Amino acid sequence: MAKALLGHVGGPDPRMVSEMRRLQQRIRDLEAELIRLQAQNDALSAQTREEMFARLQDREPALT
Repeated sequence: MAKALLGHVGGPDPRMVSEMRRLQQRIRDLEAELIRLQAQNDALSAQTREEMFARLQDREPALT
């Protein structure tokens, strides 16, 4: 326990600080990628809906 307290009082380990910064950057990168993919998915969904609607409009009415 004394070593743990001494290490804690001695200040942050530079390797741990570096790793935390790297991980925080990775999280930011992944969040940005998620936003980009969600926007791309929304655009593709809208395009698909428009294409399906256009196909329905182009169909000839059924004979009665």
